[in-house]
Amino acid sequence: MYPEEYYYSKDHEWIKVENGEGTVGITDFAQKQLGDVVYVETPKKGTQLAFHQSLGVIESVKAVSDVYAPVSGEVVAVNEKLEESPELVNEDPHGKGWIIRIKLKDKSELDKLMSVSDYEKFTQSQEE
Repeated sequence: MYPEEYYYSKDHEWIKVENGEGTVGITDFAQKQLGDVVYVETPKKGTQLAFHQSLGVIESVKAVSDVYAPVSGEVVAVNEKLEESPELVNEDPHGKGWIIRIKLKDKSELDKLMSVSDYEKFTQSQEE
C-alpha cells in the first residue's frame, strides 16, 4: 500500500529522496483520517525548514492539521496544483498530491524516520 522507497514520520508525512532532494507529502493513512481536503497551505520557495517544523496546514471538512518537515532544508519547489485542486491529496497522496520538494540539509535525519514496514506496524497500532 505504501511505496517501499519512501521514508515515513510518526506525524504521517512521507519523503522520497532523489539526488539530495526530497519530495514530501502526507500518507494515505493521514488523508483518510482527515477526510475530504479543501485547502493546503504551503511555504514559499526558498523557505528554510528545521526538522519537524510545521511547513503548512491541511484543512479538511473535518479538521485543520499541521504538516511537519520530515527533514531540515530549503524548500525548492511547491506543488502549485494544490491551490486549485487540494483534493489531489486525497486522490493520490503518494504521487500527484505531493506538497513540497526540499533540498536536504542533513541526510542523517532520514535515520529518524521509519521504513515502510515500520510505518505499517505503527499505523496498525494506531487503528487498534
